[in-house]
Amino acid sequence: MCDQFWGTWKLVSSEKFDDYMKELGVGFATRKMAGVAKPNVIISCNGDVITIRTESSLKNTEISFKLGEEFDEITADDRKVKSIVTLDSGVLNQLQKWDGKETTIKRKIVDGKLVVECEMNNVISIRVYEKA
Repeated sequence: MCDQFWGTWKLVSSEKFDDYMKELGVGFATRKMAGVAKPNVIISCNGDVITIRTESSLKNTEISFKLGEEFDEITADDRKVKSIVTLDSGVLNQLQKWDGKETTIKRKIVDGKLVVECEMNNVISIRVYEKA
């Protein structure tokens, strides 16, 4: 199903992440701390439940979900959102909705790297991870 995603990934590059966090409404101090954090992302599966754990010196977060089923999530910046993740043409698409707003997070494997594209209101951040 999503075997190519399994494993531990370490951040190697990040573009426009501060702009994306600003668009989300994340405060200055949190953006600065998050901007220097180099998170690891651990993606695993147990049956049909996928778990994505993000670990950094700033904060650890974890979501577990079934594809296509909405779930409640508290994000790293403490937003309470409704999320749904689907798999489409090898891309894990996550849609977060809260307070009449929404953002998408797309995770895909490109040349053996995990590429995470975060978008809100046409502000796009690209974060690239390599297998740890």
